[in-house]
Amino acid sequence: MNKDQVKGRIEEIKGKVKEVTGKITDDKDLEVEGKIQKNIGKVQSGFGDLKNDLKNDFEKGS
Repeated sequence: MNKDQVKGRIEEIKGKVKEVTGKITDDKDLEVEGKIQKNIGKVQSGFGDLKNDLKNDFEKGS
């Protein structure tokens, strides 16, 4: 795992916690903030996955 994968997944978890907390406390702003943070984390971890795949493909081709 590379740093983008790790950081992205951490952000996804933090965002999900905020989202659920917002739902429980009926705080729409916190819920939306959590959804945004979760999606940013997904993008970052997806970028990390892509980097990892490219690195693995490059190493196999060498």
